Amino acid sequence: MTVAQAQAQAWRPRAERIRSALDAARPQRVGVVSSIVGLGLEVRGLNSAIGDLVTVGDGGEIDAEIDAEVVATTQGGIRCMPLGRMTGIRIGTPVRSGGTPHLVPTGTGLFGRVIDGLGRPIDGKGPLDVARFVGLDHDSPSAMARSRIQTPLQLGVRVLDTLTTVGKGQRMGLFAGSGVGKSSLLSMIARGTDAEVSVIALVGERGREVREFLEDDLGAEGLARSIVVVSTSDEPAMMRLRAAFLATRIAESFRDDGADVMLMMDSLTRVAMAQREIGLSVGEPPATRGYPPSTFSLLARLLERAGTDETGSITGVYTVLVDGDDHNEPIADAARSILDGHVVLDRKLAVLGHFPSVDALSSISRVASRVNSPEQNRLAGLLRRVLAARRNAQDLLDVGAYRRGTNPLVDAAVDNEGAINAFLQQRMDDQTSAPLAWGHLTTLTRTLGAL
Repeated sequence: MTVAQAQAQAWRPRAERIRSALDAARPQRVGVVSSIVGLGLEVRGLNSAIGDLVTVGDGGEIDAEIDAEVVATTQGGIRCMPLGRMTGIRIGTPVRSGGTPHLVPTGTGLFGRVIDGLGRPIDGKGPLDVARFVGLDHDSPSAMARSRIQTPLQLGVRVLDTLTTVGKGQRMGLFAGSGVGKSSLLSMIARGTDAEVSVIALVGERGREVREFLEDDLGAEGLARSIVVVSTSDEPAMMRLRAAFLATRIAESFRDDGADVMLMMDSLTRVAMAQREIGLSVGEPPATRGYPPSTFSLLARLLERAGTDETGSITGVYTVLVDGDDHNEPIADAARSILDGHVVLDRKLAVLGHFPSVDALSSISRVASRVNSPEQNRLAGLLRRVLAARRNAQDLLDVGAYRRGTNPLVDAAVDNEGAINAFLQQRMDDQTSAPLAWGHLTTLTRTLGAL
């Protein structure tokens, strides 16, 4: 039984089941594979629409039936991207229309579970205990129906909760090169947030790192309150792309029920890379650095589905893997223009063992001034000025040319370097509540002589 068939039979209202039975009684049209080029298939004889699932094979010619998704249509047929390995597929292999939309599981029965891009459990804990399935597609909230972001959301990380405060329904990006600590910071947020539901999407991750993230970084406590969607780097591009939209759809279903959801995705760049593979395979022209135009429209469509609506909120935290530490490369630049703020992780800080390696001066939250009180904004601004003064005078300090008394802010930064670093750094197992973080910042600014 294919994935589409299993999901379709899982749950349906009575009227829909009747319609499905009538559809099943009709003759089924079967197409055939006409060409196999690169990562895609061309099929003749089917009149399927974009986004439909089809089943390649009949269980006899190849080892198993393979699901594929229609990604383009031509006058001569349809083009599909497989959701599994294409081994054994040949010209003339039969292709059948799924006949039903792709349904995804949702509900509280998913807590503590790990599923793949099609909603199938991969954690060895048995079948999913869910009774609700929803369609993968969902409209973004209307611009006029979105509630304004006015309430802060605790992340459990001092530097983020104070200097780049995140509001409920905000979309934030973690920008960094490889190996700078994005996944570790994401796991801290998963354990420290006070959101009701956490949905984590690991897209394009190394297979070795998935278990390490779940067991070491996230831990049993974090996993128990989370839903994890995994698609590793060796899976087809369509599976990686579906994992991102599946995680978003699960988060949307909880938001529709009035919950405040934390959606974390690692990484948005690999989602864009998956769409690049798909777009180039179906004949799209390459544009900026080889990314076809559909990549940038897909990013906007995916990111706009997060945020607030009239009932609940989805706070999105997306990691962005910048190419060669270039924060102006196309995907980073496009993501930054759509998101409501960005946190920059600095490799120099990571090398020095400064964790989390957040460059506070380069990071910004576009809603912090609205969700924080005037006093909190003043405290954050004071520390930022001290850090900025120290950075501007760093060259003079390095060569010993700075004269004490020239700038009181630089003097305060130098005299209290240890206290500042103790506030900005945090162990992975240290979850600090937002009120406690603000209390630490108040104490620190008094130490600096700023109050």
